[in-house]
Amino acid sequence: MPSAEFKINVTGVEAVTAFLYPAAKTQRAGVSLILGHGAGANQLSAFMREFASGLAERGIDVVTFNFLYMEQGRKIPDPAPKLESCYRAVIDAVVKHRKLKGNRLVIGGKSMGGRIASQVAASHADNIDGLVFLGYPLHPPGRPDKLRSDHLPKIKAPMLFVQGARDAFGTKQEIESIIKKLKLPAELYSIEGGDHSLKVSKRNGASQQEVYAMAMDQIGLWITNLF
Repeated sequence: MPSAEFKINVTGVEAVTAFLYPAAKTQRAGVSLILGHGAGANQLSAFMREFASGLAERGIDVVTFNFLYMEQGRKIPDPAPKLESCYRAVIDAVVKHRKLKGNRLVIGGKSMGGRIASQVAASHADNIDGLVFLGYPLHPPGRPDKLRSDHLPKIKAPMLFVQGARDAFGTKQEIESIIKKLKLPAELYSIEGGDHSLKVSKRNGASQQEVYAMAMDQIGLWITNLF
């Protein structure tokens, strides 16, 4: 579990809850990683807590937060501009956080959280040193013609796509193709047999915990190699 809960003011009258998962002191990398949650579950979902705590154990200071609609108990995500403004408020708060000052900054998240991070990075690139996507929603399921990639070439920071090979929102082949076509400064870590939440079947050969641990190892290595 996170050791520190704090509030972030978003609009002056609206605020969201955030959690800081401090990096392990023995191997602190001096990097803050902000992870936004997916559309259907908040920052305290099992997936978000597992990746936040696991990456903290690997030396990264991790911050998670709720988008405003989730904080207020609503099920339907806010329009993109409001989601982006919330993410920018979180960035501002993390950069100024007394325990995180001087850290490099990487942003990203699960599914929608990662997509909103990418849109923020495409339009407000200051201080963003990298992006990590945990299941990037390249298109709605069954609609490969509805790509969410037009903004990606505007991102200059390095990107890491952690993607299930059979993700209905973007397969390994589709992510590889978009990286090549758009000449993105990006790498892909594909999870064989993985779905949109990086889950694999029991026939995969490795347990789900092992799959997650390998993904976190890769993220931790990629981030530390950025600097």
